[in-house]
Amino acid sequence: MSDPVTLSVLKGRLEAICDEMDATLFRAAFSPVIAEARDASHAIYDAQTGDTLVQGKYSLPIFIGSMAFAVKSVIDKFGTTFTEGDTYVLNDPYLGGTHLNDIKLVRPVFHEGKLICCLASAGHWNDVGGNVPGNFNPVATETFQEGVRIPPVKIVDRGEIRQDIVDIMMAMSRIPLSCYGDLHGQINALDLGARRLLDLVGEYGVEAVSETFSELRMRAAQMTRSFIAELPDGTYSFEDWLDNDGIVDAPIRIALDMTIAGEQMVLDFSRSAKAATGPMNISYATLVAACYVAIKHIFPEVPANVGCLESVRFIVPEDSILHAKAPRPVCGYTETVTRVIDVIFGAMSKVAPERLNGLPFGTLDVLSMAGNRPDGQRWVLFTFFGGGHGGSPVSDGLNNGNPAMGMATIPPAEILEAAYPVMFRQWALRPDSGGAGRHRGGLGTIHEIELLDGEAQFSVFGDRSRSRPAGVAGGNPAIGNRVCFGDEGEFRVPPMGAKIAAVSLRKGQRVRLETPGGGGYGPPDERPRQAVQRDVRLGYVSRERAQAEYGIELGDYSEGDIPTNRESGGSS
Repeated sequence: MSDPVTLSVLKGRLEAICDEMDATLFRAAFSPVIAEARDASHAIYDAQTGDTLVQGKYSLPIFIGSMAFAVKSVIDKFGTTFTEGDTYVLNDPYLGGTHLNDIKLVRPVFHEGKLICCLASAGHWNDVGGNVPGNFNPVATETFQEGVRIPPVKIVDRGEIRQDIVDIMMAMSRIPLSCYGDLHGQINALDLGARRLLDLVGEYGVEAVSETFSELRMRAAQMTRSFIAELPDGTYSFEDWLDNDGIVDAPIRIALDMTIAGEQMVLDFSRSAKAATGPMNISYATLVAACYVAIKHIFPEVPANVGCLESVRFIVPEDSILHAKAPRPVCGYTETVTRVIDVIFGAMSKVAPERLNGLPFGTLDVLSMAGNRPDGQRWVLFTFFGGGHGGSPVSDGLNNGNPAMGMATIPPAEILEAAYPVMFRQWALRPDSGGAGRHRGGLGTIHEIELLDGEAQFSVFGDRSRSRPAGVAGGNPAIGNRVCFGDEGEFRVPPMGAKIAAVSLRKGQRVRLETPGGGGYGPPDERPRQAVQRDVRLGYVSRERAQAEYGIELGDYSEGDIPTNRESGGSS
């Protein structure tokens, strides 16, 4: 497209369509995990290849990348029979990535009888059957124990919802009303997106919009090639570990050999572990999506579309933990995705440390809790928690940040307490959890949740209790994860570290999660004494740790020793 102004306008309008679809679902969803945590995404995809064309600024990048495979699976199965007003649904993780909770809808869009693109929606539903409410089952050995698996099927036929399919989907859940609301929210978001897109096409024409798709993809590809070409040629390796798979209590290696050759990058995961017995596996679609997320973190200037991946080649042996086939369990994909991102960050830190931070906290600590209300109605709480981000080349790491895999936020305590019979007895930053360094890693968090009524079952699915987030450029690792439960003062720690399934909880008992911090950046002995004093004053670092890791003994000091930005603690 020769006119840069028109290109910029169309790019903004297309991204706004994605943003408006997101906002529509967030307002309409029944479950807090979508309405409050924003665990959902929408984007525009190529109608022949399924490639990502445009995403908005609120979308979860891991969903955007995996939905490309979901769209392609729908095209492969139904593409020759697409008609106006059709919408398709699936949650098959081996076709569309992630795990069974993530329900994906695909809507072909036509203009004057011509197929121009597909819209897609992904939303995390609180419960889709399986052995464990909430579906994060850390002891699953096959996907049938995780929930109901849906292949690509038509759910809206020429604008008419197929109630038979809806009935089947509602029957699979412990909380069908919540799922019903979320489903219709997703359908409505796609309806709105189609209207907005056709309005845009009517204003500028199909050719201009199609040229915009092509131009944005070409620019992303060119920029990615140029950034890769600036890196020294060579092979850079990094490996990290998952604590265990929930079944076998042994560490699982995620290893990367990253080769830079001119404008090309090869991500070779051949040294990673074989497929796990427990649910720490991910599909190939999920792996590619994780790499897409990591590359966008490293090269944030590049437009977010499939062009980012044109210069990248993936080597992943089949039936490895990163290329699982059905029916390998995959509900813990969140943990493995974070480790894939970590090893890409780690390898890149060896060649371009100025673009990287210390590793982030690297776990979601997913908590599921379920019980019955006095009237017998079932409730299922699902939430996850933040942690520290790594120190950067220019600042300390962010305290209590989102996972690197997406933009989902933690549901507010007030919302969870209003919706479920629980109370947060503590929600605080975790002192001493960030890795020491010239720029300290951000702090993790402490969450202590008490059951207020009746009995419930809870499950926790996390990691990083034994493998700690690494520092870079000489920085120290962060403190690892800690999960415990029981009566106040008599907490028990799960034998698998941060994984435990379907444990009974009675009124007054609590679950406590202490999330990791982020790794440090640069040698700790290069951190200014004043910055360490500030950390101690704010309670971020204890005096004992200040001495042990920074070699600084702090005597009495005055208020004037402390910088004025105490609200952020120097975090970025």
